[in-house]
Amino acid sequence: MRRKLPPDSNTRMASLLTEYSAFLTDNRRMSPHSVRAYLATAERLNGFLELHWGGMVDRAALTKISAADLRSFLADRRRDGLTNRSTARELSAVRHFLRFALGDNASLPVLKGPRVQRNLPRPVSPDDVMALADDVSQSASDVWVGARDWALLLLLYGSGLRVSEATSLLGDVLPLGATLRVTGKRNKTRIVPLLEQVKSAIEDYISLCPYPMSRDVPLFRGARGGPLSPAIVRRAVQAARGRLGLSERTTPHALRHSFATHLLAGGADLRSLQELLGHASLSSTQVYTAVDTAMLLDEYLNAHPRA
Repeated sequence: MRRKLPPDSNTRMASLLTEYSAFLTDNRRMSPHSVRAYLATAERLNGFLELHWGGMVDRAALTKISAADLRSFLADRRRDGLTNRSTARELSAVRHFLRFALGDNASLPVLKGPRVQRNLPRPVSPDDVMALADDVSQSASDVWVGARDWALLLLLYGSGLRVSEATSLLGDVLPLGATLRVTGKRNKTRIVPLLEQVKSAIEDYISLCPYPMSRDVPLFRGARGGPLSPAIVRRAVQAARGRLGLSERTTPHALRHSFATHLLAGGADLRSLQELLGHASLSSTQVYTAVDTAMLLDEYLNAHPRA
């Protein structure tokens, strides 16, 4: 029978976890969701080690953690039904916590995580983007809601925004210019281009929106005037892709992938793309080179007479 982890208690680990929470929030500027996830992993590791070692765990005790201990922890987590991808994330979070607890120069146990097949982003063709946005708009309950959805989806594709970034925009972005200041992950701000077509769509929506616009209210409003929930956008796109017969991978986030892939295919360099997407590291952006290569290969196989 699988042993149960002990309940949370006021141990010497408690102060370390409090410090870790503050570090994630203040230094790493992680979202509340990410902070909860990283803390949960640290707490699970602590609970497991208390049972595994048979005693309280503190910063000093963590210095003796071995690769065998980590393997046992991951095996314990596997019994909870974790997939390879989830196990790899758990190991990454454990390493992050140990680096904080022991210092950047500490020698951490060497443990290879499970192999995870990286799925390439699936871009949506420009024609399908426009068809999707049009279908969502035409299916809206009110004219102003349709204008809102049209503007929002064009913004995701035209400027490469995450749906949460778009729905977090406030009225202080008005009046619109040629660029838009966006706040992304870890409160990092970046400047993105605003195409004339996208700008016009947003202005049309504002002119039809029944709710007054001011600097401190959401730019994109829900049906009752509050902030527009990203879940509403996802559900509208899901319904539209079913009507249009598009892939289930056609999501609001896929429009951001399409923005990146189409820019790269058009000659944009990786560094510029990294800035436009708000990626912290270039490695996150480099996945799009594989997408572009795949597209070129498809074009070659479809077009070359000897293929």
